[in-house]
Amino acid sequence: MVIKPVARAAALLTIAALGLTGCVTPVAQPNGLYAKPIGTAPVTANPSPYSAALVCIGQYARQNKLGAPRIAVGRISDYTGKSEADGSGRKVTQGASLMAMTAFAKAGMPLVERFDTSISELDLKYSNNKLISDSPRGPGGGAGPTDSRKIYEGQMAGVDFYLVGGITELNYNIYSVGADMYAGDKDTTGLKGNARNSIYVMNVAIDLRLVNVRTTEVVDVISYQKQIVGREVGIGLFDFLGGNIFDVSAGAGAQEPLQLAVRSLIERATVEMTANLYGMPGPQSCLTADPLSGGTTGMTGGFTPAYDNLGTNNAQTREEPNRWNDKRDPDAGRALRGRY
Repeated sequence: MVIKPVARAAALLTIAALGLTGCVTPVAQPNGLYAKPIGTAPVTANPSPYSAALVCIGQYARQNKLGAPRIAVGRISDYTGKSEADGSGRKVTQGASLMAMTAFAKAGMPLVERFDTSISELDLKYSNNKLISDSPRGPGGGAGPTDSRKIYEGQMAGVDFYLVGGITELNYNIYSVGADMYAGDKDTTGLKGNARNSIYVMNVAIDLRLVNVRTTEVVDVISYQKQIVGREVGIGLFDFLGGNIFDVSAGAGAQEPLQLAVRSLIERATVEMTANLYGMPGPQSCLTADPLSGGTTGMTGGFTPAYDNLGTNNAQTREEPNRWNDKRDPDAGRALRGRY
């Protein structure tokens, strides 16, 4: 019996598919996993185009020994009302408040928690009832029964200003342009091809305000918008060869991240607000800033050092993508695996 080329190709594809199913098994491997996750990209910093300006502002304040007010961040809500058509959630991030906290930390502003105080309030309640102890844990895991945590007058830091606002606009397809081209042989079985290229633009906007906590006076109001671009390109070929049909197509698309646009809006607004609070004259002040002068703020945020170890663990080292990665950091790899 003679097997036709099309039948032969179908048989080979069937065999290949069956062979691939053998690679998928419901039996756990010796390491306890059904499958090893793909991907080896390390954790990296997540800056916006304005993160460097925020870090510069913090360095400027330290060099000039400028005092900074305490800042709290309230709710920066999504007021666009836009959600995914399939019901999977909102179009815009619901974490704008968290982005603002990180932005203020990059600028070296002292932050006071007012967004989620549930743990502090519960601890304060337990302390007030003498149920919490700060004594070291003993051999049995318990603390001393008489060493309850004391509550002192004025022990909690107050707030000078707080930030609130919202994401107020999300406009789709405010501009689009595209081109399609089709060419081919007049013969119905001849080679044919098509190509396409399209670009579309949308935008997102925020409105933020900085409020004096003592007087409730709104001392700073900022509204910004950012446009987002997306692009799609594709090419396709269609032909009959030897009585067989070949339909080949390829395409690529990319869209500027919407949530990164929201972070950029928030960080730009924070740059302007913090520069005003510090009395910074403008970007030219960064020309005299020493990029190595500070070690507690950087592209990842900021922190208060617990020990004198800024030479080896500081904001700059937090930005290194290979640091602490057991496959990319030689020192960490040996230590984490117990090979000294």
